[in-house]
Amino acid sequence: MAVDTPGLTEKAPVHMSPRFSGPDKFMKELRRRVDEYFEKTGRRRRDCPQMYFKTFTILAWFFGAYFSLLFFVHSPWLIAVLAVVLGLALAGIGFNIQHDGGHKGYSEYKAINKIMAMTLDLMGGSSYLWDWKHNSIHHTYTNIAGEDDDIDVGFLGRLSPHQPRFWFHRMQSIYLWGLYGFLAIKWHLFDDFHQLAIAKIGDKKIPRPKGMDLAVFIGGKVIFFSMAFVIPMLLHPWWAVLSTYALAAFTSGVVLSIVFQLAHCVEGAEFPQPVEQGEGERSKIETEWAIHQVQTTVNFSRRNPVLSWFLGGLNFQIEHHLFHKISHVHYPALSKVVEATCLEFGVKYRSHRTFFSAVRSHYRWLKEMGRPVQAAG
Repeated sequence: MAVDTPGLTEKAPVHMSPRFSGPDKFMKELRRRVDEYFEKTGRRRRDCPQMYFKTFTILAWFFGAYFSLLFFVHSPWLIAVLAVVLGLALAGIGFNIQHDGGHKGYSEYKAINKIMAMTLDLMGGSSYLWDWKHNSIHHTYTNIAGEDDDIDVGFLGRLSPHQPRFWFHRMQSIYLWGLYGFLAIKWHLFDDFHQLAIAKIGDKKIPRPKGMDLAVFIGGKVIFFSMAFVIPMLLHPWWAVLSTYALAAFTSGVVLSIVFQLAHCVEGAEFPQPVEQGEGERSKIETEWAIHQVQTTVNFSRRNPVLSWFLGGLNFQIEHHLFHKISHVHYPALSKVVEATCLEFGVKYRSHRTFFSAVRSHYRWLKEMGRPVQAAG
């Protein structure tokens, strides 16, 4: 029986995107077992004390580095070190506070989730556009070329076997690592403004923000550019401010890009293509949505609590894609439930043992995608 895409958010992109097939038995059983876990343990799905403490810790890390650069540190070497520290703090905000808030997995209260999601605007992004790009599109159509904008880096790289290959992609396993660092800079200075102007993310139309959403977008940009450039330039030479910004943004860009690539653009992750139907009908994915999420996602370094803390559980991307409205502090425990259920249903659960084994797998995937495409027959 064919079913429509599950309602992952209150919104859905208005276009002829594919639908998923299947009776959803796998997801129903997963939900039952996860509900049973919370009933037995008595733990809260959201509003977890450790998450509030983590938020305080990461924001203190960010503002400590920022004000130290602004007022106290003058040595070029210490400035460079603190710029990297600031970049890591920015990534930490994205991985943890913004991510849980943006997915409504931080709190039971809508206002708290909104405030936490708005820390992305503090980082120079847009919580409104992120909600469309990440929640409505990526989390629904994961790894589907032409649908998932997260695997589209334009002509500069080939991340899916269903994307066009150019001759210079044979070197992408070398040069893309450096280009990852420009993600945040491009995001700050171009992407949000471009997407707002054309009202599209990739090929998908989105509504422009209005009312409070527009106020948050404009206010966020004013605060970010003031903190990043205007205020520092009142106290320091312009070239020093731009250099510090570039190093901090490059650091956060590299870290954010690599971590997200390790979940989907590695060996073992699948890149299914929809089956075309009759004229005027939506194309179809031959699996149910939940199985699709497991097939297109790979975990890594599940036994490293320090890395899990910094990454906000994004090394447990399978659990995150299945239960994104549950706080990430539960992912290590839920991964045992999900893995056991996958085994029973014959769904392959993939995980790299360490962070560096996942990095090597991403390198090999980039190399494989850069090779010439073999002609059929």
